[in-house]
Amino acid sequence: MQREEPPDLPELSEMDVVRHYITLSQMNYGVDNGFYPLGSCTMKYNPKVCERIADQYSLAPHHPLESEDCVKGNIEIMGRLGQRLLDLSGMDNITLQPVAGAQGELLGAKIIRKHHECSGAAGRDEMIVPDTAHGTNPASAAMAGYRIVEVPSGDDGQIDMDALRSAVSERTAGIMLTNPNTLGIFEGRIGEISDIVHGAGGLLYYDGANLNALLGLVRPGDMGFDIVHFNLHKTFSTPHGGGGPGAGAIAVKGFLKEYLPGPLVAKRGNEYSFERSGEGSIGKISAYHGNFAILLRAYAYIVALGSDIVSVSEQSVINSNYLMHRLKDHFAIPFLERTTLRKHEFVISCEDIKRDTGVSALDIGRRLLDYGFHAPTVYFPLIVKEALMIEPTETEDKATLDAFAEALISVRKECYDDPELVKNAPYNTSRRKIDVVRAAREPTLSWKMEEGD
Repeated sequence: MQREEPPDLPELSEMDVVRHYITLSQMNYGVDNGFYPLGSCTMKYNPKVCERIADQYSLAPHHPLESEDCVKGNIEIMGRLGQRLLDLSGMDNITLQPVAGAQGELLGAKIIRKHHECSGAAGRDEMIVPDTAHGTNPASAAMAGYRIVEVPSGDDGQIDMDALRSAVSERTAGIMLTNPNTLGIFEGRIGEISDIVHGAGGLLYYDGANLNALLGLVRPGDMGFDIVHFNLHKTFSTPHGGGGPGAGAIAVKGFLKEYLPGPLVAKRGNEYSFERSGEGSIGKISAYHGNFAILLRAYAYIVALGSDIVSVSEQSVINSNYLMHRLKDHFAIPFLERTTLRKHEFVISCEDIKRDTGVSALDIGRRLLDYGFHAPTVYFPLIVKEALMIEPTETEDKATLDAFAEALISVRKECYDDPELVKNAPYNTSRRKIDVVRAAREPTLSWKMEEGD
């Protein structure tokens, strides 16, 4: 039905509209115009060749309900991507269906539950989660119906093995673990962890949040993990942030294949096609076959690197340790006395700065914006007070890392010389310091024209 009155929209010329949106784009911050050291997020530069391929007309417009005969190329790309991921992870079967990392976690937890139910062990209702696990692991496990059993870290930043032995029981369904952990420390006793959990009848779930540190070097499947999820939008270079887009593929060992959501991609001779999921499948975790545009970018990225994909992990580890050593004489770095090497990321503590000056880690993060740098992840992991979690990724050069280190060192000096300057930052951004209390209590959730606009 046609409306009788025209919509109440502002009358603007094309030039005004174009200038408005161009100005908004220039106010934004992203990996294409600045360093983005968000720990655990792997905000690496995204090669534009992957974007060009994803935009190709021959691939982009297809609908997932089209006949298989019309989308054979798309199915083959999914099959080839799946095999590359299996090769990198040491697993046997894969689904590309999850459209977010956390959705992949939920799927993994549901597969563990289904496996135990089918094995006559439905009473296994506890999921072990280390205190250095990725942040969404406890929530995903709880959504799958598990009671969370947290295991603390020892004085070396790794899982306390005695605590783990005490935590396992006949109620243990599994453990959700990322390796290296969120401190950037590799769990060197992973073989022993595997033996303990498997010995108690549980399964090992690998959170792929930190897989960027291991590509081509170590495979989770060889560590003893039964389930692995990949953040294709992080590790395999797709623009992300602000809630999407994402892809959280899940790979499993062969004995768990029947629980995967279908359809799966199978290769018969030289052709790829869909095959129905097994009778024990947990059912779809999302509509259709996954976020295809993200899958396509990830495949292009992996193919472009080829065997040189190992350089991703090597350079990310080098960058992380270089930056940590630039900062270690100026900031406290937890567990550095016992474990001097970090993988792709590291955590500094601003607890002493807050104690001495009243300036918080969040204040320091905001002040970094005035120096032209996005803030690191703040207040995570929770076991480090006043934490700044820094992941430089492999795509940043030495000059950028040096400039970031100098900025952090300068901000630390400001904390002692003029703490109010840091507390009231930022000053050079399009918006000044936001009243976060008011934003939480009086959120504006939709556009509305304000009086005077």
